[in-house]
Amino acid sequence: MGRKHILTLVAIFMIAALCVSLLAIENIGGRQGFSLGLDLQGGTHLVYEANFAEVAPGAEDDAVEVTREIIEKRINRYGISEPNIQIIGSGNSSRISVQIPGVTAEEARALVGAVAEMDFQEQNDVGAILTEASFARDAQITIDDATGFKVDDTCVVGFGLGGSIAKEDWETRRIAGINGSSNVLTLDPALFLDHQAGEPISVWIPSIGTVDAEELWLTGRYLLPNSYVDVNQQTGQPVVAFEFDQTGAILFAQISGRLVGKPLGIFLDNEMISAPVVQTQISGGKGIIEGLTYDEARILSSQLNGGALPLPLGHWDNGEFYPEPAVTQSVDATLGADSLHKSLIAGIIGLLLVMAFMILYYRLPGLLACISLLIYVAVMLTIFKMVPVTLSMASIAAFILSIGMAVDANVLIFERMKEEIRSGKTLRAAIEAGFNRAWPAIRDGNVSTLITCFILFWFGTRIISAPLVMGFALTLGIGVVISMLTAIMVTRTSLRTIVFTALAKRVSLFRS
Repeated sequence: MGRKHILTLVAIFMIAALCVSLLAIENIGGRQGFSLGLDLQGGTHLVYEANFAEVAPGAEDDAVEVTREIIEKRINRYGISEPNIQIIGSGNSSRISVQIPGVTAEEARALVGAVAEMDFQEQNDVGAILTEASFARDAQITIDDATGFKVDDTCVVGFGLGGSIAKEDWETRRIAGINGSSNVLTLDPALFLDHQAGEPISVWIPSIGTVDAEELWLTGRYLLPNSYVDVNQQTGQPVVAFEFDQTGAILFAQISGRLVGKPLGIFLDNEMISAPVVQTQISGGKGIIEGLTYDEARILSSQLNGGALPLPLGHWDNGEFYPEPAVTQSVDATLGADSLHKSLIAGIIGLLLVMAFMILYYRLPGLLACISLLIYVAVMLTIFKMVPVTLSMASIAAFILSIGMAVDANVLIFERMKEEIRSGKTLRAAIEAGFNRAWPAIRDGNVSTLITCFILFWFGTRIISAPLVMGFALTLGIGVVISMLTAIMVTRTSLRTIVFTALAKRVSLFRS
């Protein structure tokens, strides 16, 4: 029996050592240290106006609310907790205010403001050749299929030798005119200013497949919200892995099958983000997007999972709509490093006082409880860092509160043990009885606290949209669960192991 407990203790201390090692690593998954809230590290504040041109009258408020929810999903899936997202005003005058902790203005704009309409396109088989006449203002390009294009749409055009055209050589231009019967596009003449006569031209057209006798364009509407950032094992570069639903998988298989050896363009808001050459037909509906930096991949993954915005966001100026936010501000920390330092000092002092009390009053069991408490703190901090949990002052307060609650379970156990020892039971019997009789009180007290945390989290999410309330509830809930595990497993296993040592003969170490 003693050997079993010793092995359990070894496993517990190995987990504790792993937690300490992870805490010592500064950079994990591209993150530096702990994730801090707006009140401790500041961030970026954006205010967007909406373009309601495509929204039915009277449906503006619903469209803005859906947009707010999608923005919140994007930010949360990006790995940022406790953003402050609010709707200001109502109807056509609605604006969305977004405060995001720990990101630059550029990251915030890319994460929030992009509509994120994704689609797939392919090159026409034969590109026209520019002649001297092509430089006129009525320049025309003949393509194989003009389906899906209309005047004032953007058209992606590349100059070079078909599939060998590099990503940076493609240009997005406006369609000035179209003749559907002859498949002739009249493009913005600015397209031809920097190119020479005789260069081949390729134009991207929508990738179309057929499902149930209906022609469909392969777009992001068929993506499942489970994309993630991965690493290409051959190149070591980040990629975004994605998966289509059943309809999208059928379209993807059809399109990739006919494009073997040719590029398949992946576009986000009419801008090409990747154009890989299809090596073989892709069945199963899964694929990857390459050619991105790690930050770009994270943003794209969160955009795809959150979905496309139902409203274009930006700002109005003299009747014109621009995609940039109406307000972009850097938000200073309301409390800052000094408050964080003082909070840490307060937490350390509180922890030391609790440990001193436990050792002086409960002696050897108190010392074991302190070891259990240190393991609890290491596990909690590791969870905060790895998840990551955004630490605001409210979260830190909940963490400090959970330290006291973690000790509370040990106090109940030790008091029951002392009563059993006074009644004449052996130390081993007193330990088992102490845990067994204290467990119902520990269980009921912690369950009631978890119910309170759930109510607070739901209240903060659904009623008042208060990130600080949600952060407090989440941190306290995690602390309650971990404290039960450490109180039961660590302290109980330690005491059971000591029963088989010479210390068990010194009953004075176990009662005050």
